[in-house]
Amino acid sequence: MDQYEVITLEDRGFIQVIGLEAKDFLQNIVTNDIEKVTDISTIFSSILTPQGKYLFEFFVLKLKDSYLLECEKKSTTEIIKLLNFYKLRSKVDFIDLSEKYVASVISLHKFMDWGLTSTKGKTTMFSESPIYIDPRNEKLGAKIISKTENIQLIIKKLNLKIIDKKKYYNKSFELGIPQINLNKLKDKIFGVENNLDELNGIDFKKGCYVGQENTSRIKLRNKLRRRILPVQKISGEIYENDVIKFKNHEIGKIMINKPYSFALVKVVDPDLNEFNNNELVCGNSKIKILKPDWIT
Repeated sequence: MDQYEVITLEDRGFIQVIGLEAKDFLQNIVTNDIEKVTDISTIFSSILTPQGKYLFEFFVLKLKDSYLLECEKKSTTEIIKLLNFYKLRSKVDFIDLSEKYVASVISLHKFMDWGLTSTKGKTTMFSESPIYIDPRNEKLGAKIISKTENIQLIIKKLNLKIIDKKKYYNKSFELGIPQINLNKLKDKIFGVENNLDELNGIDFKKGCYVGQENTSRIKLRNKLRRRILPVQKISGEIYENDVIKFKNHEIGKIMINKPYSFALVKVVDPDLNEFNNNELVCGNSKIKILKPDWIT
């Protein structure tokens, strides 16, 4: 992104987690360490099934005496329902603030104009609105989380020009980070298969959380065999559940077909490097598996 560009993401939702036991409640549920969430630090995290399967992902920001979860907007109702399932007698409440807040993306360079470091998750305030560098990958820039009625004034104060959100999602695809139609991954893959470990979404040193046992076993015993990776179409049409083949062997399956295609792909046996960037058969189409820079 250019230093003077801004992208408004109307498809992001917000859930306030408030109450005397909000911190402890989240710490016992989510994959990352809530202790890291402060006025100057935002984290990326998720909720898994007890078996370690992927359910939801979100960012966790400090919001005065509460926490704010920023998630895919169409998942807010389901996330609140799941949080209420785990609530039991905890002194905590969940409020859908999706209509009151909006997320807008600015460049990393614009964020650093304030003399701040480019640390992932670094958070500051501007006009009473938190701004944080994406904890997953700083190449995705920074986000302003503001009240809906204030965003136009903030954009004006920062002298920014609104551009199409496709530029942001194209960059996310290039980096190998799915953000749209994540419900197609729900309960179908393990959290680490969705690269939560590589995107700073899991703290392997924190205490127990839902799905912790299997997640730690897969990662620490080096049993991770598949990952979600971006798929580039060469010809034909890509459909959900299409099987990907390399030398007549099944190596993956399309999980998200559009608008950005992602597949669950073997990274060992065979090694990803054997077929990365090769033309592969995928159903009735031809595709390439793209290898993000963060995979060594």
